[in-house]
Amino acid sequence: MHPDWTARGQVTAVSIGVPVAVVVVFALGVLGLARLEGAREQPGRTPAPGLTQAALCFLACAAVVAYGIVLLVPQFH
Repeated sequence: MHPDWTARGQVTAVSIGVPVAVVVVFALGVLGLARLEGAREQPGRTPAPGLTQAALCFLACAAVVAYGIVLLVPQFH
């Protein structure tokens, strides 16, 4: 019996890559919230880009979490 090293490498890459990507996207969402607060403090700046960035990033994080729950809960299969 020989181990499938390609499959192990793929699992390792996904196991490292997805959490790092989720953390980066979440950090970008926090940055969007900071831009939103900065725009509210300065007159003449529109808060829409920061709000849009934060909403999209947090929505992407929620989608990843929901997908993980779907994969783990047997009633969803």
